[in-house]
Amino acid sequence: MLLTGCFSRSIDDKLRVAIPIKVRAVLEGPEKGAVFVAPGTDGSLAIYAETAFSRLAERLAEASPTRQDVRAFTRLFYAQAQQVELDVQGRVRIPPELAAWAGLQKEVVLLGVQDHLELWAADRWAAYLAEKQPHYDRIAEAAFDPPTERSSSTSI
Repeated sequence: MLLTGCFSRSIDDKLRVAIPIKVRAVLEGPEKGAVFVAPGTDGSLAIYAETAFSRLAERLAEASPTRQDVRAFTRLFYAQAQQVELDVQGRVRIPPELAAWAGLQKEVVLLGVQDHLELWAADRWAAYLAEKQPHYDRIAEAAFDPPTERSSSTSI
């Protein structure tokens, strides 16, 4: 099942954020209680169910280990990713170093993004949305019709 939606939340002094009940069941899956928090993109954090995290690991394992960008990403990603537990109230505690990296303050936003959640500082999400939303149609076209090898190469 897909994770979707946008949810405004507060993060408490112990760096806990409540996962909305309607996405919690999808996120937990059969593992019940354990999820992974990892650096995301664009200044966000990614929260994965164990099965989604394993699928991501399989995709990364298929990339060439001789590529410098692959090595750098896997080091940075896995060194910072941490398994955390959902408490009985459906909250996850964000590791302090990841909270600092993402600039999390009191107000945060959770986004359902297909197979994972993204956790954003509310001000960063608002800035991202203000920058990208006006270009939604162009972004959609590019996402569904990526450039072909021929059109992205230079002519001689």
